[in-house]
Amino acid sequence: MLDNPNIPTEIISTCLQSAYDLHAVEIDFLPLGADLNTVVYRVTNQDGTVYFLKLRSGVFDETSVTLPLYLYQQGVSQIIAPLPTRSGQPWAHLDAYRVILYPFIEGQDGYAIPLTTQQWYTFGSTLHQIHTMYLPAELTSSLRRETFSPYWCDILKDFLANPQTKPGRDPVAMEVSALLQTRQEEISALIELCEEHARALAAQPPPFVLCHTDLHAGNLHITKDGSIYIVDWDAPLLAPKERDLMYIGGAQGFTGVTPLEEETLFYSGYGQTQINNAALAYYRFARIIEDIGIYCQELLLSTNGGEDRAQSLRYLKSNFLPGGTIAMAYRAESPT
Repeated sequence: MLDNPNIPTEIISTCLQSAYDLHAVEIDFLPLGADLNTVVYRVTNQDGTVYFLKLRSGVFDETSVTLPLYLYQQGVSQIIAPLPTRSGQPWAHLDAYRVILYPFIEGQDGYAIPLTTQQWYTFGSTLHQIHTMYLPAELTSSLRRETFSPYWCDILKDFLANPQTKPGRDPVAMEVSALLQTRQEEISALIELCEEHARALAAQPPPFVLCHTDLHAGNLHITKDGSIYIVDWDAPLLAPKERDLMYIGGAQGFTGVTPLEEETLFYSGYGQTQINNAALAYYRFARIIEDIGIYCQELLLSTNGGEDRAQSLRYLKSNFLPGGTIAMAYRAESPT
């Protein structure tokens, strides 16, 4: 979230003291991320220790916290594990929010700085470790499973059919409506291809593994000493490995490398693997469709969001750039 929701710091401080025995002297809002249900802060304790605080509202998947904690305990060191409350729980409650506390690790994301060759290797080897990780039955049973749902295809079809009838006629909304009209044929083709792949994969699904599902450059945290962390486990899923691998070479914001270079560097760590090109193409198409659908909901159904609105519009338009996500989805469809 880019706009401060102005939750009183006194309320946050009281919660932290009660749940974590933490006496905050500074609570600073951090304008990070596109998720409107997540607010993050930099918290300084009276002893000088700094923490990263996440407040999450809306639908809450408990495995978004319990799973990374399990992975960390199993030796995946590229995970930042949540800190327990005084009662040993992985989160606390504050009104409509889940309160999740982490150590504050200074660094930047993969949008801001390019990964080194060693960091690409570590990224690849870590994801392979995660994809091949044994999961206990109680954790597996709590994880969502891929269903190849047409949900976002149906949502986007509705917006394409009614681009002018939605409320929220500010300049951003008007530009979104215009984009839907000028790009209607292109978006409809994406939906058709996505639905074709979904039907085929549902009929004969590839093996499922544990997937992060959101491995764009913004969810890699890189420190000054060269350490790299996979963050934001908000939507883990049991799915074909291509659910994660679609980001590599998919124009997902990694700086300083071409898509082909990304693949070479990443797979040096991940290792040789057989890629299901139909699954890779499906997930790239599906991600684009979901993103467009989410931005349409955010920008056409409401005028809320402040600075988030302009940023969301930029993200939406970036899909259509030369060499962007759409181009890379078609490349997966017809690999050379």
